[in-house]
Amino acid sequence: MLGLYTCRGTRDAPGLGSTRVDLHQHALRTAALLRRVRPADKELQVAGLVHAIGPLLGPGDLTGHCDCAADAVRPLLGERVSRLVRDQCRAYDSADDDLVRLRQADEEGRSAEFDAGVLEDWRTVLELVAARNSRLGAVD
Repeated sequence: MLGLYTCRGTRDAPGLGSTRVDLHQHALRTAALLRRVRPADKELQVAGLVHAIGPLLGPGDLTGHCDCAADAVRPLLGERVSRLVRDQCRAYDSADDDLVRLRQADEEGRSAEFDAGVLEDWRTVLELVAARNSRLGAVD
């Protein structure tokens, strides 16, 4: 969650979208939008929440920021969240419904103006996804 707090007040770089946005608010809005359309898919919601850390981890690298974010979250949040974060910057013609939903929420989260809550609201969801991933990792 520290990386997500770090996003507060940070604007994304030109070229990442049509409008420069506060990365912290954008992450909260993206996750909230995904919660509305897929309330049971916690991993998809978390991917929407953490995708915004990429520009902080790879500043100035417009093509590599998704890879940086995906690599950073994989150990804690698992392969699926990592894949979604990485692939949301690629394969725009993908038939993968999860990626389509993530990209739609990402775009809508740039222009939507609504109160998406605070990061603390997501603590339980993040902990659930992390716990599920650590249990799966322990079995391997």
